[in-house]
Amino acid sequence: MRRIFRPPFIADLWQHRELLWQFTLRNVELRHRGSYLGLVWSFLNPLLMLGLYVMVFGYIFSGRFGVIEGESRIDYGLGIFLGLTLFHFISETLGTAPNIILGNPNFVKKVVFPLEVLPAANVGSAAVHLVISLILTLIGILWLGPGLHLGLLWLPVILLPIILMALGLGWLLSALGTFFRDISQIIGFINMVLLWASGVFFTAHKYPAAWTWLRFNPLLLAIDLARNAALWEQPLSMAHLAYLYAWGLGLCVFGNYVFRKLKPVFADVL
Repeated sequence: MRRIFRPPFIADLWQHRELLWQFTLRNVELRHRGSYLGLVWSFLNPLLMLGLYVMVFGYIFSGRFGVIEGESRIDYGLGIFLGLTLFHFISETLGTAPNIILGNPNFVKKVVFPLEVLPAANVGSAAVHLVISLILTLIGILWLGPGLHLGLLWLPVILLPIILMALGLGWLLSALGTFFRDISQIIGFINMVLLWASGVFFTAHKYPAAWTWLRFNPLLLAIDLARNAALWEQPLSMAHLAYLYAWGLGLCVFGNYVFRKLKPVFADVL
């Protein structure tokens, strides 16, 4: 019988899918352990941040995306919320990945333990909160926005390369962070730069000087595509979507390759 070819990272994740699921749930539980509200914070935190940003940028600075006519502050708020949802997914991966191997020396010293699962489970727990925020976004679109429409079917297509990028970054940074401890110190600054370079609060192509450089940022393109599909019912750029998939697949394969090459010496470093 003919075997189906799977890239190494897909084969690894599929082979250890039960372990991946267990560690994903473990990470979600650890994140909220000891708090009274538990998982409720996954809903509450995004709503609090949304209220803060809408108040500051929507009311104080009178921010607008300027894509649709008659844009209201609610439309602007939903656009910010959707952008922040994708940004926080990537920024959470960047913030936690460098210390994953360093924080689990017991698993590193177990020869038979599949270390690839640790960064992937970290991305999985971030994906749980991504889904929660997307559910809140859909509720907002249904209740306060344009309502449900066929453009929402594009969201999973747009999210897939973002998840692949997060996996690649998780593997890459967790491997490099084991050898270069300074990586975790600079991630906070990188996340701040990424926030302002990803068009979370504005539409970059409205500013030609900024668009010249920011258009190469795959996260910015993903946020624009998601807004066009879910909020503004605008036609999607297939070129941008293809570029996004090229980044997602390329970064995932490269990150997994680096992780597999460096994994044999993790125990020596620790």
